Amino acid sequence: MSLTHTTVSSVPGLPAGRVVIAGGPGSGKSTLLQALAESGEICYEESSRVLIREQVAQAGRLVPWGDLSAFAHECSERMRAQLRDSARHGRCFFDRGLPDLIGYLSHGGRSAPDAWRAASRAYASVVFFAPPWREIFVNDAERPQSFVEAQQLSAHIHRAYEDCGFQLVELVKSSVADRRRQVLDWLDAHQRRVDHG
Repeated sequence: MSLTHTTVSSVPGLPAGRVVIAGGPGSGKSTLLQALAESGEICYEESSRVLIREQVAQAGRLVPWGDLSAFAHECSERMRAQLRDSARHGRCFFDRGLPDLIGYLSHGGRSAPDAWRAASRAYASVVFFAPPWREIFVNDAERPQSFVEAQQLSAHIHRAYEDCGFQLVELVKSSVADRRRQVLDWLDAHQRRVDHG
């Protein structure tokens, strides 16, 4: 997903306007991010998906089902690089945030470094969460999980965001256009509340 320039300013009360779209595998996050990018928003693609694609292409082991800890560490480096890059923008959207990695590790019975929780404070305090949705869930080479496994992982990710102190807004199970409208309308309503005190 390419970065698209926009003149939209940061949303007061949402740190640097760094808005995360989170959720389990196959829940429609990336499709929503693509729609937001096409409407002129700055969007950062999913670091974990990019890494998996790279590793699958070269038969590497830096995948969640290969070496989960090393995979999560590399993803964290890429996510923090995205955060650093986002400092030059106003509002922008992320396909997953660092708490997603905390959830991945928790699901695998591992703990995450405290530094990831600290770095997560750079994101907006409100996260849009895509719940498990069987009707749109599909497997592919980069997503070998079953729907049941995706549900379990989603629960761990959801808990990780709550444990990190984020407010979660659940995305509707509706069209991409409806989801995009939900996100932008919520942010616009928040902006109006801030503007009017």
